[in-house]
Amino acid sequence: MGVWEDLGRELDAWGKAERLATLWWRDDDAIAPSDALDRLNALGRAHGVVPALAVVPKTAEASLPGLALLQHGYAHTNHGVKKKAELGPDRPAASVAGELATGRRRLLDLFAGRVLPVLAPPWNRIAPEVVALLPGIGFRGLSTFKPRERAEAAPGLVQVNTHADIIDWCERRFAGDDLAVGAILGHLADRRQGRADAAEPTGVLTHHLVHDAPAWGFLEKLFKVTRAHPAIRWLTPAQAFGLAPA
Repeated sequence: MGVWEDLGRELDAWGKAERLATLWWRDDDAIAPSDALDRLNALGRAHGVVPALAVVPKTAEASLPGLALLQHGYAHTNHGVKKKAELGPDRPAASVAGELATGRRRLLDLFAGRVLPVLAPPWNRIAPEVVALLPGIGFRGLSTFKPRERAEAAPGLVQVNTHADIIDWCERRFAGDDLAVGAILGHLADRRQGRADAAEPTGVLTHHLVHDAPAWGFLEKLFKVTRAHPAIRWLTPAQAFGLAPA
């Protein structure tokens, strides 16, 4: 049996336990309108799934479409020495927080009413010292990668991560069904069996600008399979974080 059948059995197990599996969708590196972004939003509308677009504030264009926008760092610039990171420990935390505050003001000026007070760090890396400063500059949510250790990354800062990246970054192409479905399946099973926080919705991470045909085909199949199952619910970004747009 393949991973899609395994996913179906996992969802059946949620149903037998009279529990509802929750998922959400984050797409990174949004800056400007494009055919790929139009395709992403159209796919979401067709299946009733709202993507959270992680927007790079410094270069974002006012015509950027999308119903739910998150902040994707400030300029998506690497300042890391050992690993790629914009918000890592290689600069003073206060300086990083100042950039983030500037980026937040710009997003609110451009997209008021569509911006959630949520930060998605580029490369999913952020220094703990920066995390501690986020509530003071208006953030109420944080999204990185892998299962969260706790519901709040800092007091008043809800953490809702992603768990399945559909891109193989070494090859810059779709990672394949085994890896993509397997990551979703693995987090759902861990939640159901108590190995991960059951309250954290399973997050699917995409990057519309690098999607190839198999990546688009995967998303189409994922939405069809999951939307047809009674034991699963796709959350809007606002629902995932329990927040309202600014």
